[in-house]
Order: sequence, then C-alpha cells, then structure tokens
Amino acid sequence: MESRSRAYRRSPTIGLVIGLLVTLAAVLADSWYITQQVAGLRALQTDLADRSRKDSLQLLRIQNDLNLVALAMRDMIDNDERYPLTAWRAQLDRVRLDLADALRREEIVAVARRSPEQRRFLGDSVTQFWNAVDRMFAMARDGHEAEARAQIRLSLLARQAALTTAVARQLVENNESEEQTAARVEGIYRNVQSQVYLFLGATLAAIILASASVIRGNRRLFAELAALSEKRHELAQQLIATREATFAEIARELHDEFGQILTAMGSMLGRAGKQAPEGSPLRAELREVCEIAQTTLDNVRRLSQTLHPSILDDAGLDEALDWYVSNANRQLGLTVAFERSGPPVRLDKEVSIHVYRIVQEALSNVSRHSGIAEARIRLQATDAGLEIEVEDHGSGLDATTERRGLGMLTMRERAELLGGTMEFLRPAGGGTLVRLRVPIQAFAV
Repeated sequence: MESRSRAYRRSPTIGLVIGLLVTLAAVLADSWYITQQVAGLRALQTDLADRSRKDSLQLLRIQNDLNLVALAMRDMIDNDERYPLTAWRAQLDRVRLDLADALRREEIVAVARRSPEQRRFLGDSVTQFWNAVDRMFAMARDGHEAEARAQIRLSLLARQAALTTAVARQLVENNESEEQTAARVEGIYRNVQSQVYLFLGATLAAIILASASVIRGNRRLFAELAALSEKRHELAQQLIATREATFAEIARELHDEFGQILTAMGSMLGRAGKQAPEGSPLRAELREVCEIAQTTLDNVRRLSQTLHPSILDDAGLDEALDWYVSNANRQLGLTVAFERSGPPVRLDKEVSIHVYRIVQEALSNVSRHSGIAEARIRLQATDAGLEIEVEDHGSGLDATTERRGLGMLTMRERAELLGGTMEFLRPAGGGTLVRLRVPIQAFAV
C-alpha cells in the first residue's frame, strides 16, 4: 500500500521531460532529413537543368556545323560553280575544328544515358566523314575533279545526312532525359511530402501522448489538492468549533463558578461590614474589599462575555453587535459607529458566532494597526444575503500583514465555512475596508 501511495504521488516531470526530448529529437531528425532531401533536390535540379541546357546548345552547335558542311558540299557540286574543289578546304577546316570542339564539350555535359557504343558512334561517324572529305580533297588535288564531285554526291552527302539524323536523335534523347529528370524530381518531391506527413503524424502523436500525460498528471495533482483542501477545510472547521466550545465552556465557568463565588464573597463582606461598629477602621477596610470583589466580578463577567457573549445566543447578532460596540471604547479604545439597514434576519447560532468573531477581529486590527480611534460598522441585509463592512481611515494594512496575519487567515476560514467571501480593500479616503458577504443559504429558516 505504501509503494502504491508513493507511485501515486510520483512527479510526472521525468516522463514529461522524456517525452519532450523524444519529440525534439524526432523534430530535429526529420528536419535534418527534409533539409538534406530538399538541398539534394535543389542541387539536382540546378545541375541537370544547367547540363541539359549546355548539352542542347552543343548539339545545336553540332547540327549547325553539319548544316554548314552540307551547304558547302552542295556549292561544291553545283555545275555553275567555277571554283576548284580545293577552294573550300579552308572553310571546311574551320567547320571541322568547331565541330570537334562541340563534340568534346557535348560529351562532357551530356545528360542522356548512353551506352559506350552510342557514345562512340557519333565520334567515329564524324571521324569517318572527315576521312572521306580528306580523300575527296586529295582526289581533287590530283586533278580528278569529276570523281571528287561524284564522291560528294554519292557518299559525303549521305554521310552528312546520317550525322544530322544522329544529332537530331540525340536532341530527342536529351528531351526525353529532361522528362525523366522531371519524373525523378517529382518522385523526390512525393517522397519528401510523404516524409513530412509522416513526421507531422509522429509529432502529433508525441504531442497527444505528452498532452495526455500532462492532463493525467494535472488531474492527479488537482485531485490531491482537492483532497488536501477538503481535509484542511474539515480541520479548520473542527479547530474553530473546538475553540468556540472551549471559549463557551470557559465563559460558563467564569460566569457560573467565579461569578457565584465573587457574588457570595461580596454578600459576606457586606454583612460583615454591617456588624462592625460604625466608624471603625475594620468597617472601612471591609467596604474597600467588597468594592474590589465587585470590580473583579464585573471584570470576570466582561471577560466571560468577550469569550462567548451570552447575548448572542439570547438576542441575536444585532443586539450582540450593539453591546460590543458600546463596550469597544472601554475594551479597545475605539469610538465605533454602527449602521444597520435592510429587513431583520434570523441567523443560525453557528453563523452568528462566525460573523461576530469576524467583526471582533476586524475591530481588534483597527485598534492595533490603524493608528486612529474611530471606526465604522455597516450591516446590510438583502435578498441575496448579509453584507457587513468594517471601515477605518487609518494607515491601512500592508501586503505583509495581509499575507501573514493569523487573525486574517482565521477570518478567511470563517468566511469560507459560511460559504461567503472575505475582502480586504483600500477605500478612496485611505485606510482599510473589511467586507464580509454571507449568502442567504447560510441563514436559519
């Protein structure tokens, strides 16, 4: 049972910290993963887009060079052309150098996936084409112009057309590669999106679990606080009831026992004084002792009324407050004005004693802390209940006194026992205003 009680009171802080760390770790890990994926995707997009653009430019450059070669060869076989074939050698050499550079650059930036045979095909075809061109110029240089033109017409133009077709095919493959790249990027986007959804789901699950743990811990703590508050409320009620019962018993003992004894002593001293000779010192001393006994009897009765005023049980709260106000100057050194408004109400005995004690403690605080000798009590009965105010315009109560004063704590406890409210305010003119509100439910029928 003890171990279960300790487990029940165990703080949820460790579990909450672990849940927080797990959630933070999940957030950091998934954030790092998403950052890496997005960074890789951005780099891939940038690299592929740049390479595809450069590859397309080089292929177009190759295609343009091949078209220049085709135009030159058509001019070479034109019957109206009067220039020898060797006159085009310099032009074709320039095209040859540019074409070689374009092929080299295209091989570096090529995006489309090609087999080694495919990569060698274009270069080998171009090499074979230029070899054929060299042989054609050699024939023309040797004086065989007709055979050289025939070779251009029958072989070189066909080779140039094949090369142009191959370059066009590579442009098509380049476009297909761009589409494949776009598909890959879309796949990465979908993967990142699914990871984000998974992360959000995991994070929400962690938050829900942590929130459930917090709610469970708070419910447990609030249940314990409610139980402790209920126990404190019961204990305060028992202590106050015990205190009032003790005061009532002491007041009864003072009034009945000591009062009767002092009354009997006064009677006996009075009879003894009458028996003493007139004008004798003994008679004067007995009269003085009788006066002391009477003064002591008055003090005992006043102390009895202070501990538990019997007038409260006999005549009610209004009369008890009237009596207490009339004796406030002698007991507390205060001049108290008592104002009452509203219809008369009949309060339960326990309610009356609590209200009386609250007023008694409030006037006692005025006497001790306000620094003035005047106070005002206002009692107002309404349909909602009873409202009592004790006001002074002295120095007022500071926060420390309000927090730590035992009398004020007792006043709050008594108000709570009545189901009412207790307020300590500062009126506009300075000082302190103590306001008690007692609901109608506390009244006796």
